[in-house]
Amino acid sequence: QTSAAGRMDRLLNWFGLSREQRRDMKILQGDLNLPGLGLKARDAETMAEEAQEIIHCASDTSFSARRREQVEKTNVLGLENLLHMVRKSPCRAFHLVSTAYVAGRQRGLCAEGIREVREFHNVYEETKFRAEKMAARHCADNGITLYVYRPSIVYGDSNTGRTTLFNALYYPIRTLHFFQKLYTRDILENQGKKAREMGVRLEKDGIMHLPVRIKSSDECGLNLIPVNYFVEAFMTLRRECPEGGVFHVVNPRSTTISLLADYTRRFFRLEGVRVVAPEEFIKQPRNGLEILFDNHIRYYSPYMQDKRIFEHSRTGAILSGQNVTCPEFSYKVFDACMHYAVQTDWGRLLLVK
Repeated sequence: QTSAAGRMDRLLNWFGLSREQRRDMKILQGDLNLPGLGLKARDAETMAEEAQEIIHCASDTSFSARRREQVEKTNVLGLENLLHMVRKSPCRAFHLVSTAYVAGRQRGLCAEGIREVREFHNVYEETKFRAEKMAARHCADNGITLYVYRPSIVYGDSNTGRTTLFNALYYPIRTLHFFQKLYTRDILENQGKKAREMGVRLEKDGIMHLPVRIKSSDECGLNLIPVNYFVEAFMTLRRECPEGGVFHVVNPRSTTISLLADYTRRFFRLEGVRVVAPEEFIKQPRNGLEILFDNHIRYYSPYMQDKRIFEHSRTGAILSGQNVTCPEFSYKVFDACMHYAVQTDWGRLLLVK
């Protein structure tokens, strides 16, 4: 297993940071799941003496109920261990990277503050909510300024498409691309027997017909922000808000699933992928390929029918006052992100050296 220093070195190489830029960086290897963070005695002393400001962004983003124990361990117990260590340090500012989706099973406007929520779509939303409450109590009791950053769905760099994570936005699109490759191979190498069974065909111009209906409507949408915007927003809020607070770092405009389907058809040269209202499936039950697709994306399905709107008047005013605005999720941005995803085989070819 690669050491913490080795992992950081590899990641900073990917970012293109020079040795000079890393000169003052100090890496302490520990484990959030262990009391005392599993730090060596000397490293624990370093933290106790020098940690004046802490940014906590470790998270398990799994939605699966089967992984509840591990998700709780990372998102709740790991934070608890860190907060215990903070008591022994001179830390006076704690930055918690959370998610806008702690709003849980709400509809309409979701408040930009810590409120009571009782129902969630998955264990990820629930544990991030619990983490916020824990951090709020601890910081209030110990005189620490708390910053809670709630990004919506984060995708790659809006200029280059670069990213190290290919979940959330990418997963349903990756599933369609997987089907495209699978049935292209079947048609070219096996006379297309499996493709015909699923109603898939390859047209003469190379466009593939995938008969997949996706349940959603134009009243629903994904709130998407690029990672470069989140970083810029984070740094701005940290600098401009010495009093801390809860910040919805979101896009003022949601992206409909219909538009995403259009972008996907255009980029991957597909047809047959379309968005339909829920009642469409009553009139005509799902076909085999749709059942397969729905099984693959079942944890993401609630987000494809999302009607939550994230209140962000305070955060928006601060960011716009510093000329920090969220880029539009245009086809040009989508194209850059998908080119990078395909180029790196959806992350498999990243950080391999």
